[in-house]
Amino acid sequence: MTITQFSFPTTIHFGPGASRLAGEHLAGRGLRRPLVVTDRGLAALPLLAAFEKSLQDAGLATAVYGGVFGNPTASQVTEGAAAYRAHGADCVVGIGGGAALDVSKVVGLMATHPGDIMEYVWDHPPQPRPIGAELPYFIALPTTSGTGSEVGRSSVISEEDTHIKRVVFSALILAKVVFADPALTLGLPPAVTAATGMDALTHNVESYLSPAYHPLCDGIALEGARLAARSLARAVAEPGNIEARADMMMSSMMGAIAFQKDLGAVHSCAHALGTVCDMHHGLANALMIDTVLAWNAEAVPAKFEELAHVVGASGGARGFLDWLKKLKQTIGIAPSLGAAGVQREAIPRLVAIATADICHKTNPRPVTAADFERLFAAAL
Repeated sequence: MTITQFSFPTTIHFGPGASRLAGEHLAGRGLRRPLVVTDRGLAALPLLAAFEKSLQDAGLATAVYGGVFGNPTASQVTEGAAAYRAHGADCVVGIGGGAALDVSKVVGLMATHPGDIMEYVWDHPPQPRPIGAELPYFIALPTTSGTGSEVGRSSVISEEDTHIKRVVFSALILAKVVFADPALTLGLPPAVTAATGMDALTHNVESYLSPAYHPLCDGIALEGARLAARSLARAVAEPGNIEARADMMMSSMMGAIAFQKDLGAVHSCAHALGTVCDMHHGLANALMIDTVLAWNAEAVPAKFEELAHVVGASGGARGFLDWLKKLKQTIGIAPSLGAAGVQREAIPRLVAIATADICHKTNPRPVTAADFERLFAAAL
């Protein structure tokens, strides 16, 4: 495979080895002191050490903030901003999964702007603080294929006390350049590959099913779903298969581009599971997707017919849902919320948070609190 460059709207260098271009790119722009933002797990791995060395070989003086873990919180952003200032950094390099990239998007914001990150979330009353001064140069390198955060214009940060996910949304926090290197995902364990891959598939499917009008996103979502259908099981079963890894990285980016059209009730359920159970977002989507989509199917049968065609199934909605159930079994996703450790006693709080979540406003079928209660109970 070769490295391909395109813009959509972010400039993307895509292909095995693309990560090795990052240091030369920053040096070529006159930048010298990057802060590398990553998560605790990756910070301890040889992959991160090798990447940092590639930056240093390009003449850059690096520092690493590796304090991201779990669903990222405001304190992690604050710590990252302090690390940026302490290093005298002039740019941010985000490398990791969705959590690390979400934090890296707003570290530069909080290093150069007043207040708390929660004052910049889109629904902060009476209005969010404006993003004024030019933000530090920011590049992104994904090491998982799920959220597509590297090409998204939002950063999802959880409140410290309630764990409710809040969103900073602005084109100003987009990465200037993405180095999408599927070789960085070769070491992912099967369970992580499966959960993140289901996240990518969910983004593509839910954005396509959204009733919002955006034919451009519809086309991207369908192709993203096709790529995931072709390669997710292969990526789990054959972790060294670079073609499958490349398909999943592209599907992940396409899902994140497509969901500017909006998402649906699967994500409202997943956000609730993340808040109440601190569950991995991709796994939460995977556990809820077939239950919610089975309930949605009667609202948009023609779209389910198209989804079945795209993934190579027959029989419309039933064929697609049967394919989805088999895929989950093949890649080792737990068969139910209960099997994943969720207790029935959690349902009232899950319902309250899902009902308050904005994603279900663009579900193809209106969802009430009573509907969410039935969906969570059915998924148990």
